[in-house]
Amino acid sequence: MASLDVARSELALAVLYLNKAEARDKICRAIQYGSKFLSNGEPGTAQNVDKTTSLARKVFRLFKFINDLHALISPNAPGTPLPLILLTKSKNALLSTFLFLDQVVWLGRTGIYKNKERAELLGRISLFCWMGSSVCSSLVEIGELGRLSSSIKKLEKELKNTNKYKDEQYQSKLKKSNERTLALIKASMDVVVAIGLLQLVPKKITPRVTGALGFATSLISCYQLLPSHAKAKTA
Repeated sequence: MASLDVARSELALAVLYLNKAEARDKICRAIQYGSKFLSNGEPGTAQNVDKTTSLARKVFRLFKFINDLHALISPNAPGTPLPLILLTKSKNALLSTFLFLDQVVWLGRTGIYKNKERAELLGRISLFCWMGSSVCSSLVEIGELGRLSSSIKKLEKELKNTNKYKDEQYQSKLKKSNERTLALIKASMDVVVAIGLLQLVPKKITPRVTGALGFATSLISCYQLLPSHAKAKTA
């Protein structure tokens, strides 16, 4: 009975996770970039999977630009430095633009929007927006990690004569620092993925490199969407 309860609990967790549109999108993203890695830009089954999965993912992102539009006009956290505020708002604006233009790309690929040349142009502009948002995200994470580092050092001085690892506030800051470090790695890799998709440096960032990095960032995204107690199990 105990093993059945555990299995039921794990299945309930999987159902909860897969009910998220974002989670399903990231799983499809992993499939897409895994296929790109395998195909290396060569025609065949893997490339077909890459293209069809890419098109299917766009459905998950319909009207998703509203999320970042809302974040753009929302008030900032008290005490946030102005440079970080500007970078965060720039990231929101660029990501919202990317997601909005991506819908036009979807309309073009499904044949609803007939002007293919303009759809392709908007597709490239949208990728530049995504690359810009990833750069801003990287800079935000670097800034936030700097602030967290200063805060942790200050707390370590206060907890000098005690076991700091038993302090909840210290543990919370360490957890946030680890999460932001992972987010920085993901955002930095996404910049390279965007460069690969735009074919700005085709000799160095090949479809295989793009696929490998995209697959890695997809797995990171899947992990980030896990419930907190599930993350504790994988840690």
